[in-house]
Amino acid sequence: MKSIAALGVTLAIAISAPARAQDAEAVINEVATRHAASDYKAPRTPYGHPDISGIWNQHNLVMLESPDGVPLEMSEEDAHAYWLETTDALAQGYARGLDPELGDVAKNSEGMPMVRGQRRSRSVVYPESGRLPYTTTGLAEHEAGAIRPVYDGPEVRPGWERCLIGLGLPPITNVGLAGENPRQIFQTEDNVVIYTEYGAEARIIPFADAHQETPIHTVLGDAIARWEGETLVIETIGVSEVEMVRTISNLVVSNNARVIERYTRIGENEMLYQYGVVDPEIYSGPWLAEYSLYPSDQNLFEASCHEGNYGLPNILKGARMQEIRAARGE
Repeated sequence: MKSIAALGVTLAIAISAPARAQDAEAVINEVATRHAASDYKAPRTPYGHPDISGIWNQHNLVMLESPDGVPLEMSEEDAHAYWLETTDALAQGYARGLDPELGDVAKNSEGMPMVRGQRRSRSVVYPESGRLPYTTTGLAEHEAGAIRPVYDGPEVRPGWERCLIGLGLPPITNVGLAGENPRQIFQTEDNVVIYTEYGAEARIIPFADAHQETPIHTVLGDAIARWEGETLVIETIGVSEVEMVRTISNLVVSNNARVIERYTRIGENEMLYQYGVVDPEIYSGPWLAEYSLYPSDQNLFEASCHEGNYGLPNILKGARMQEIRAARGE
């Protein structure tokens, strides 16, 4: 008879990465379904699907995680104090290493996010700690961040630096941006289209049971959609490795990941957006984040990012000058 230790080793070998991924996805869907439970029934499209079309937005400071000890739900007073503290920290951080204007954008928000009328400190709701369950590999990528000191050529620089991408990559974390990234949803019988203003990215997602046999790796990935009752569920694989660490939130989404997004109208004027990422190499367990979107009467506009026309050449020229000066001993 095998010892308990031997059985443990056997079980550990038997539980493969695909099995762990399936388990994680099941947990994400179960928790998300429970959180999105509502008596509200959305109006129907001509095809019989819940109608989630239109322009949706939020004007809050949606942070991905919160520090240890900070509760998920907060009173108005505590949420306001936390918002002031967080926007000050973001402004200082952005001024040092990213776009200085993002600090002011964060300060122009309308406080911490609201879900079902309750202020929240973060969007991660599972695990209850509010912290993402990174593996050692995932944590290293997260801490290294999206801005790496590598300047060998344009291929190794992030796409947003050249205005090639915006903030529509799945999942949409919305960290630190207050109303700067509205999205418009179009529905047909066979597809759903999600268009985000910041970056002008249009994801045309078919209703299908399976992904392409050989997915093409792009920044938007290979996405398929399905309806689960009142919820639109979108699964995306094959995202680009170049954009593995997302700007601002430092969320890690490798090209081996399966991104799960869920849209559920929980009221006439509120839609819950939920997401999680399944990737056993990056995350040791399942996790779920969520925030609410609200109808907007504002039109979408062209996302002008013309500074990218000359930003990257100057960045690379600066790196070459540093190398020349270093070689001279300057």
